[in-house]
Amino acid sequence: MSLPTAAHVRQQFLDFFASKGHHIVPSAPLVLKDDPTLLFINSGMAPFKDYFLGNKPAPFKRIADTQKCLRVSGKHNDLEEVGYDTYHHTMFEMLGNWSFGDYFKTEAIAWAWELLTEVYKLPKDRLYVTYFEGDTGDNLGADTETQNLWRQYTTDDRILPGNKKDNFWEMGDTGPCGPCTEIHIDLRDESEVAAKSGRELVNADHPQVVEIWNNVFMEFQRRADGSLVKLPQQHVDTGMGFERLMMAVSGVKSNYDTDVFQPLIQFIAAEAGVAYTGQMEKTDIAIRVIADHIRAISFTIADGQLPSNVKAGYVIRRILRRAVRYSFSSLGFKQPFLYKLVPVLANQMAGVFPELKQQTQFVQRVIEEEEIAFLKTLENGLRRIDALEESVKAQGGVIDGKTAFELSDTFGFPLDLTALIAREKDLTVDEAGFQKELAAQKNRSRNAQETEQSDWTIVTPSEEQPAFVGYDLDEAPARILRYRKTTQKGKTEYHIVLDQTPFYAESGGQVGDTGFLESELSKVRVLDTKKENDLIVHTVLDLPEDLKADFLGRIDHARREQIRKNHTATHLLQAALRQVIGSHVAQKGSLVNEKLLRFDFSHFTKVTDEQLRDIERIVNERIRQQIPLDERRNVPINEAKSLGAMALFGEKYGEFVRVITFDKDYSVELCGGTHVRGTGEIGFFKITSESAVGAGVRRIEAVTGEAAELYVDQQLDLLQQVREALGNPQHLLPSIQRLSEETAALRKQIEQFEQQSLNAQKQQLASQVKPLNGVNFLAAKVNASSADGLKKLAYDLRQTVDNLVAVLGADIEGKPQLAVMLDDELAKGGKLNASTLVRELAKEIQGGGGGQPFFATAGGKNVAGLDVAIGKAEELVSKTL
Repeated sequence: MSLPTAAHVRQQFLDFFASKGHHIVPSAPLVLKDDPTLLFINSGMAPFKDYFLGNKPAPFKRIADTQKCLRVSGKHNDLEEVGYDTYHHTMFEMLGNWSFGDYFKTEAIAWAWELLTEVYKLPKDRLYVTYFEGDTGDNLGADTETQNLWRQYTTDDRILPGNKKDNFWEMGDTGPCGPCTEIHIDLRDESEVAAKSGRELVNADHPQVVEIWNNVFMEFQRRADGSLVKLPQQHVDTGMGFERLMMAVSGVKSNYDTDVFQPLIQFIAAEAGVAYTGQMEKTDIAIRVIADHIRAISFTIADGQLPSNVKAGYVIRRILRRAVRYSFSSLGFKQPFLYKLVPVLANQMAGVFPELKQQTQFVQRVIEEEEIAFLKTLENGLRRIDALEESVKAQGGVIDGKTAFELSDTFGFPLDLTALIAREKDLTVDEAGFQKELAAQKNRSRNAQETEQSDWTIVTPSEEQPAFVGYDLDEAPARILRYRKTTQKGKTEYHIVLDQTPFYAESGGQVGDTGFLESELSKVRVLDTKKENDLIVHTVLDLPEDLKADFLGRIDHARREQIRKNHTATHLLQAALRQVIGSHVAQKGSLVNEKLLRFDFSHFTKVTDEQLRDIERIVNERIRQQIPLDERRNVPINEAKSLGAMALFGEKYGEFVRVITFDKDYSVELCGGTHVRGTGEIGFFKITSESAVGAGVRRIEAVTGEAAELYVDQQLDLLQQVREALGNPQHLLPSIQRLSEETAALRKQIEQFEQQSLNAQKQQLASQVKPLNGVNFLAAKVNASSADGLKKLAYDLRQTVDNLVAVLGADIEGKPQLAVMLDDELAKGGKLNASTLVRELAKEIQGGGGGQPFFATAGGKNVAGLDVAIGKAEELVSKTL
């Protein structure tokens, strides 16, 4: 049986709503730039929040789209379900039709039924619908209007009441919300349907009785105090999970059996050399996890979010590492593998989400580097568990919660893999202890980040969209529209929205403006300006005395001038990079402030010194040419692209954009930032560093104007100091080379003297070895100039003395160091463990350490404790033996 193609089913949805007067819009990027409440787009409605809240007018009354969504953290967290059931996913597509103050319940319900039963031909006798039964806590009655509308299309036994959890949709603790009506489908076999009605299985987590569509009737806004207020207009927000729809129209029992996932699944199975059965076999689960996760990983990277250890980047790294764990432990992939899936996915999605196809090589490189790094982490974790094995067995066979948490938190080795390996070694993990450590860490983190934020207080009601006038003005009259109070770590600040503002809000890498908000009675400093969705939010420490007064917003002009220079320089730099190292260069991040500019870009090798000089030369040539700014506002997006404007992947652009040009044959970019009036204002451009940020991403930092001159002066001063230190030689480089050669020769002599000293000590120490409970024991303080020297002495002693237990201590440049060395056979015996022993002795030097069962080291702070540690060693070893 040939399955319906994902492309065809998706297009049917979009064509249907286009025929109902909807404007079809592209998916917004997964990564959110200006919404502090969300890391990722987690629902179809997230890109349209401002329209629901009334912050800005919708460009069209009716919209339809398919939106990439990601749910792995916070309220909507499906991560641990993925792979084990048939219908939860990390990234998913949400098909949606939207009404902004236009149609409402009647049309939304009619069109949903028409599309499902007449276009997709889903059987009416397998569909169930729900309506909101009301909630006394919110003082809301039952949604009988929706109930009665459904009676026009189906029978009462298929119209079910639902509680607040299932039938009142909220995107978070605050924000737009409203009652909803869900459509569920029963995909079970006829015999199962005959045995038990699907009515009893709606919202009961049955894998074949699933929700496929949710029509939300957006009527309210949830405030911070929990209360509900009516939105200015009523809206419709619908979402149909595309993957579940594909399961329904394909007549299969799992999302993974559809055209959405099968190309990936078959590729993974072939590479792993296993058959995919679609069951709960270990290999089947792993294949489903990987097929799901590669979608989330690839599209998030393509949309501009690289894996990292903070915020959104950490979420992506977690998903990627979960996929690697399953490929490693269940499918036997010991080498990078996930990156090979990217071209399969890119080709599959090219028609609807072309951004991945356009960046396939870059996304592959990032994923491969992440895989390599995590596979090394897994290897290190395995070695650590091997080193712990004997001591754990000696203590009852349980890896304690603190150790398991340290493996996870410090070394990145996940608990489930620790537990799996422990079982293979006949050990167990104290998971309750692990959860206790995890809860303590979360509590510390929560206390550090605890934020209280009030609702917006309206000062001046206005239906006009707040205006940014900072492209033309450095100061402007303003009125306060709204404000709110925010408290974090005991520090209180206020956020203010003005009717018009010259303050640029942080965006596209350019920092927000600072300055003052002044009236006749007060003057408050604006500390920062940020975007929240499409609102420009000004941060102040104190509110003005009279909030309804007429104000003057005045930016810090000198600071803005420096920012302008640096921002324009980034445009000139990007154009020069593409000219010198290739057209593959694409911006992957930037920072533009008054001190410097930082530009991250896609490139797989170090930019050579010669290339950097060429780049500098080109940029400075453009500066000297004094190219005037050509700024065009409100340009239709397609016209802007036809002009050759560079668009950033991961940025959401509207129907109209701003185009910044410095010579149409050199630099044409879509940009919302502030710029100089001509390149000559920049003065001078100087690169200060080039480095790697991550896989396939390089970073250039540079300065302009006076900062660039100061940097050159500092470098020349440093060069002059070097000359003077060398006695002002006529030829500087040969003098430095000669000095380097002399230093190397002296270092070699010192190493020879140290080796002679260690050899002499070895003979002396060997004579001090004494018998102790069946072993040859030595505890001594020695002279060593480095940790490597101490280690070499310990290894040399082991070669000289059989059946040895040696504890050595040294004062290395004012810092105490301990080393414990055991004979291999003693370490294998399990009674003695060098790592356990050194950790106990390290308490005396106020330090810690560890290592392998036969050799371990520790460092500390208290040099005076060395003698105590050496003296304690004999007692500890004797007691253990």
